[in-house]
Order: sequence, then structure tokens, then C-alpha cells
Amino acid sequence: MKGKFSPITLLSVDLELGEPIRVGRLAFFERQIVFEFDENFPADTLNISPFMLRPSPGSTLIKGPDRLFDGLHGVFNDSLPDGWGRLLIDRKLREVGIRQSQLTPLDRLAWIGSRGMGALTYKPEHPALADGDGQKFTDLDAIADAARVVLEDSPEAVFDQLLEVGGSPGGARPKALIDVSVDGATVIHGESDLPDGYDHWLVKFGAREDVPEIGRIEQAYADMAAEAGVTMPETRVFPSKSGPGYFGIKRFDRNGCRRWHMHTICGLLHADFRLPSIGYEELLKATMALTRQQPDLEQMFTRMVFNVYAHNRDDHTKNHSFLMDASGEWRLSPAYDVVFSDGPGGEHSLDIGGEGTAPGEADIQKVGKSVGLSKAFIADCIDKVRTSVDQWATFADRHGVPRKLTSEIASVLGVAGAKEVVPVGWTSSRPC
Repeated sequence: MKGKFSPITLLSVDLELGEPIRVGRLAFFERQIVFEFDENFPADTLNISPFMLRPSPGSTLIKGPDRLFDGLHGVFNDSLPDGWGRLLIDRKLREVGIRQSQLTPLDRLAWIGSRGMGALTYKPEHPALADGDGQKFTDLDAIADAARVVLEDSPEAVFDQLLEVGGSPGGARPKALIDVSVDGATVIHGESDLPDGYDHWLVKFGAREDVPEIGRIEQAYADMAAEAGVTMPETRVFPSKSGPGYFGIKRFDRNGCRRWHMHTICGLLHADFRLPSIGYEELLKATMALTRQQPDLEQMFTRMVFNVYAHNRDDHTKNHSFLMDASGEWRLSPAYDVVFSDGPGGEHSLDIGGEGTAPGEADIQKVGKSVGLSKAFIADCIDKVRTSVDQWATFADRHGVPRKLTSEIASVLGVAGAKEVVPVGWTSSRPC
């Protein structure tokens, strides 16, 4: 790829909810990004971003935001990696002689091509930064070791392998997109079609400041959240030869080879996840406006309550998503990145009735009433969540979380199992 680099200025966008459908075109000119729906795309019934992707009267062009997402519309920004994925791509670009200042956001989308999360794909694709050679058996320990080398900024980093399996996921923690046999015995990766008898999974590895047992802690949290009424995807801890294993989540933007269109609340509302842009009240109202489903409103409220009592404060706008099917119906996605976290500055990323530092039952009730939930539902939800969180030590013991870590978390949650009060400072406050 060394030599003259020509930035992409025009990009076609397809939606793959079965047979690919041309959505429209993205263009970059005069340092502005604009989008135009294809004349044959049913934008009224199948709008991929109904709150923000609407043309002004008398025009077919939709301009991107001026000071957000590098000028890219939120729905397309959702396709791009941040944190770990962006780190890999930027370092590989330097290796092949391309400066970041030469790139436009359209170039980054072109490198994602058809390999991103969700159902949007982009053409023409840039040549892959890492050329895969079909299906490969994957050694998760080797990927974890290579990820640590990358985080330590070593020139020995195995960028190509990491890009093949983890170049598109967002968030700060290293991740890999893999295919797992139904019996769990075989793990492969590659860009070919999903083989029979395999499912799509995402595996997370620890960040530099995480304890080695972070995967076991997240699995215990997944079980605790499910017990509290939070809709969770299938999860498991993948074994390691040299450590306590790696947390994995079965991808809910895939069903076999079929895709679902996935959109974060960050992209839907242009609500920057790095800033305190919205609170849970706005999130709940947006959930109802988009899905028009009372169960989804109640589910999102349950997640808020769980995040409060389980001390999951890294609850920013990229950690809440929605899925759209081929008929244009939107539903709330399963929950993800549900784990003990201190959040930015020790506060929730999304405020609870205006409170981010020490939200309590009164703040929860205030939010519930503001979106029309009944007193009975609010009370039942709080009771169910608190009953589940009270059993933290049981969930932790089930998944082999060391007693010292169990005690540290229990002391913050204020539940049984806290044998000593020890400040908890080992979890990441960055996006998961």
C-alpha cells in the first residue's frame, strides 16, 4: 500500500438485511460530509436513522454534524471503531506509510467495508489492511498476548492478526470477532461465510488496568443482571491455558449469516459518548419514541436501575443500542458491557434524574414517573434488582471470582460478602 494515497470522496452505502439494498451515497467535498438517499430506497419505512437522517425541505442532501464524529452522520459513525479498533488501524496505517491527516472519515468506512458490526456495508472497499487467507483456527491466548504487546506500544505487535479478528469492534478493551462451533470446542476466524455449525461471537480481553479475572467478573455480572430482569445475550468465559479465561458474548447483530441493523443511542441522537450529553430520562423517552413498545421502555428502565445498584457507571451512550429488522421495526437490543465500573470521575455517564454521583431510590422514582411508569412497576423493579444484587457473592463464587475481589466489589455495593473495605480502583473507567 506504500506509494501515493488517494482519499475516497464518494462512497456507496448498502443495507444487508437479506439481499443487499442500496441505501444511498456519502460524499466528502469542501471538508463537509453529505449523504443522499438512493431514489429507490424506501426511506419513509426503512429509515436507518429516523431521528437525524432526514433531508431539509427542498433538498435531497443531508449534511453531517459540524463538530461531532469528524463531520460524519451518527448512523455511519456507529460503523467505525473507536478505542481499541481505531488504535489498531491507526498504527497499521503508520506502518504502511499513510498519515492520519491524509484520511477522511469515508476512508475509514471504506476500510470497514462489509466487515463491521450491524448491517451497513460500504463500497468501494479499500484494500484490507490485513489480508486474511480464509478460515483459521484461533488461539485466544495468542491474541491476548498480542493485545498486551499492542497496549504496551511495542514494535513487536502482531497487527495483521489482530486486525483480522478485532479491527472493527468499538470500545477501549481489546476484542476479537470470532466464530465458535455450537459445541464450543472449536474457535475460528476469517472473513468467509459462517460455516455450518458455528455462531458469531465477540471475545473481550483485559485492558492494561484490569485484573486478570475481569472476564469472570463480567460473567458473574451477566448472570446477576439476567436474574434482575435485564435481557442479556448468551455469554460464557472462554478457557485460557495460562489465566482465568476471556469473557465472550454471542453477537446479537447476527443470526447465522443474517444481519440486523444496529444503532447506538449515541448515533441516534448525536449524543457524544465522551461528554455528559443526555441522561436516562432522555434515553427512556427516545426508546419509546423509536420502538413504541412498552416492554422496551420497561426493559431500559430495568437496566438503569441495575446500573445504579450494581455500580455500573460506564453506562455511556454507546453502551445502549437498538436493532432494526427488514420490515423497519425497531426494538431494544440485549444489554452489553454490563460490569462493575467506576465511570468518568466516579459518576454515571448518564445522570439519573439529574444525579450522577450518588443516585438513590428517590432519583430512580423521579425518572420512572417522568416517563409514565406506574408506582407499582417502579417498586417491583427496584425490589427485583436489589434482591439480585444482594446475591453478588453467590454469582461471583459460581464463576470462580477470587474472594478478595468479591469482597472489594461487595463493599462498594453494600451487600453481603464484604469481609473488608478495600478501595476499588482496578476497573477501567473508559468505554468498555
